[in-house]
Amino acid sequence: MSIIETDAVLHEAHRDNHTHRDVNGGWLRPAVFGAMDGLVSNLALMTGVAGGAVSHRTIVITGLAGLAAGAFSMAAGEYTSVASQRELVEAELDVERRELRRHPQDEERELAALYESRGVETGLAREVARQLSRDPEQALEIHAREELGIDPGDLPSPLVAAVSSFGAFALGALLPVLPYLLGADAMWPAVLLALAGLFGCGAVVARVTARSWWFSGLRQLALGGAAAAITYGLGSLFGVAAGG
Repeated sequence: MSIIETDAVLHEAHRDNHTHRDVNGGWLRPAVFGAMDGLVSNLALMTGVAGGAVSHRTIVITGLAGLAAGAFSMAAGEYTSVASQRELVEAELDVERRELRRHPQDEERELAALYESRGVETGLAREVARQLSRDPEQALEIHAREELGIDPGDLPSPLVAAVSSFGAFALGALLPVLPYLLGADAMWPAVLLALAGLFGCGAVVARVTARSWWFSGLRQLALGGAAAAITYGLGSLFGVAAGG
């Protein structure tokens, strides 16, 4: 009795807790990459310019220009990329839809053979394929998943990707500029705020990955800090060369 009760409890816990994160959303990837790119690229751009010993006004203008240019570039790139991918998928779906309309029996046998290859008995595989093929749209969805590895009802949106990328990049790129807009006249507050933002973004990303928050945060902090240090050094070298 105790074994039966234990199994029942485990089954109930599995049913209640067996959930998965959304790994197919069209907003997560562009938002994450947009924020990281905005932080790292604008911080590196501003530190590189600051290394050349330019004026406070020049650094601010550089940061704002980098924010605007990068955000629009990211949004345009994401929109074009996702739209092209979606158009390709839709073209392949049209091919599959025509095959289902012109050769329904062949497609049904193809589906049955697929189930057989996965260990389903021949008779059962044929019956399952026959029943699933009754509805053309359901048949299309199954063939798309099995043959193309896609879900026709869950295609990424180019607009969602573009807006997510634009907003995330702009937010990330704003952090290094913000201290200057609030009255700072030195580079170190911008660097500290941007590095804190990198650590925070890395920690947030860890919420949807298997990594620990501190590892993900420190990794982003190290990468962004290295980029800023390298560009600052290059800016200093170029500034000295230009001054000489």
